[in-house]
Amino acid sequence: MRLYRILIPSALLLILASCQTMTPEERRAADERACAGYGFRAKTDAMARCLLDIELDRRAQTRSMMERNDQMFWHSPIVVERRVIVHRP
Repeated sequence: MRLYRILIPSALLLILASCQTMTPEERRAADERACAGYGFRAKTDAMARCLLDIELDRRAQTRSMMERNDQMFWHSPIVVERRVIVHRP
């Protein structure tokens, strides 16, 4: 019983923490770390281009996801069928 008192709140906290989104500052810092990991130096044109490419890729991915969602929800018909079986004596 004591295990459940610890496990359930921990699981709830983990679930809630996973829903948190990144702030723009955190996203920028992560992008800078990624570009630095690729070998680009800070405050250079190459670093600026790397950051721009990452942002453009992110925006293209968002547009693609929105387009897929639109097609899924609006362009295809949704057919709902409920069969009723009647037994006659």
